[in-house]
Amino acid sequence: MSIVRCNNLRKYFPVIRGLLREERRPVKAVDGVTFSIEKGETFGLVGESASGKTTLGKIILGIIKPDSGELELATDKFQAIFQDPANSLDPKMRVREIVAEGLRVCRSNNSRAGLNLPYIDSEVERTLDLVKLPKNAADKYPHQFSGGEKQRIAIARAIITKPEFIVCDEPVSSLDVTVQLQILKLLKYIQKDFGITYLFISHDLRVIKFMCNRVAVMKQGKIVEEGKTESVYSNPSASYTKLLLSSILDAYPPIR
Repeated sequence: MSIVRCNNLRKYFPVIRGLLREERRPVKAVDGVTFSIEKGETFGLVGESASGKTTLGKIILGIIKPDSGELELATDKFQAIFQDPANSLDPKMRVREIVAEGLRVCRSNNSRAGLNLPYIDSEVERTLDLVKLPKNAADKYPHQFSGGEKQRIAIARAIITKPEFIVCDEPVSSLDVTVQLQILKLLKYIQKDFGITYLFISHDLRVIKFMCNRVAVMKQGKIVEEGKTESVYSNPSASYTKLLLSSILDAYPPIR
């Protein structure tokens, strides 16, 4: 069963060039993209910077609208985990408030008795424990945590509403290598425990290989290759994929 279907999605952005007159030439951020994500899998989206990965993720999340094409989501229970937790966490809010934000929105839109304040507090504690943060973390502010701990807070905020689908946009790229592995293993554990589907966006082919069942390779707004991760990595068909693999995987050790 597909939880996400994208059919011929396009998103162009106008760019003004020239000093003496305006010359509008659109940047084709997403240019005729078609793929699907199956329920329960981790689907990787990999490519260099400015290849269109994040724009595509934002279209799927509904943050921006495509110019054309079709997008089908089989669930309305979706969340996002972004690249830099320092920018996605409100510095004026305690962790308890940050993590509970999604549940409080549900409470304001839903009269179920289960979403009362004691329930919310207990869910915050349970979720912080799930992401390996101590109970006293709830009463602290984001600046009191390391980068890896901040990303755990962001993960807790995403999973507390029990989503079925999460867009992970470069969730470990701002972390050092040791912390990266801890966060990746945490995301795998959460997926196994809750059956969550991931769209995992990254420029790091090692991270994609570690996390993903299937992968799509993007270049200049287009998908140039798609398939099972092992197949794409062992026998790439696109010259661009071959170039990416040779430049990254030969230079750095694999993530294990």
